Amino acid sequence: MTLNLHAIRAIYIFEMARTFRTLMQSIVSPVLSTSLYFVVFGAAIGSRIQEVDGISYGAFIIPGLIMLSLLTESISNASFGIYMPKYSGTIYEILSAPISAVETVIGYVGAAATKSLILGVLILITARFFVDYEIQHPFWMAAFLILTALTFSMFGFILGIWADSFERLQVVPMLIVMPLTFLGGSFYSITMLPPFWQTVTLFNPVVYLVSGFRWSFYGSSDVGVELSLAAILGFLALCTGIIWYIFRTGYRLKV
Repeated sequence: MTLNLHAIRAIYIFEMARTFRTLMQSIVSPVLSTSLYFVVFGAAIGSRIQEVDGISYGAFIIPGLIMLSLLTESISNASFGIYMPKYSGTIYEILSAPISAVETVIGYVGAAATKSLILGVLILITARFFVDYEIQHPFWMAAFLILTALTFSMFGFILGIWADSFERLQVVPMLIVMPLTFLGGSFYSITMLPPFWQTVTLFNPVVYLVSGFRWSFYGSSDVGVELSLAAILGFLALCTGIIWYIFRTGYRLKV
């Protein structure tokens, strides 16, 4: 199958242009919020918790903070990007245009993932102003960063199609994804929990994402890096299957 690169480029550029029109909301606000996390958790709590697994607490929370922003922003960017055409009615122009489902998904998901990656890199740079850190496995750090941004942008794309109101766009990110991220070892090691809660926490899928990403920085993780990689690839495959089903059946592609 030959892809229509002009169609993909048009969707991608349009979505990226929307980001730069709302630069304060899309980029500046998440970076500022993350900086506040560094101040509160790194300084206030870090003064009481000196080290976790031999890593200074300020450095320990960097992967978790990046993952927190990456998950929420990937979902938000992709869901809003596809929901707006449904809301305004311009989805009919996309559906009637000579653009395949694959090209549509690449355009919207690619733009959402790019925004999240830019944000992740900016947070990584910002963290250097607050704490020293190292990246032992830069290739795997980049791999986890890209895979997570891509996977959760696809998940956000699914949510944008499923949602029938602006309120629904916020339900899953705010009431499910964010709590799972906070409880997924972003700010602590699950080994610090009692045995029962360690077992319960392993049912939280975000644990595997945060753990694998932290391993790429410091070579230390709560679960095996193979499990982390398998978890993100499995969720990516699941999202791909759901999107295929959506375009196959036309599920909620129209308001």
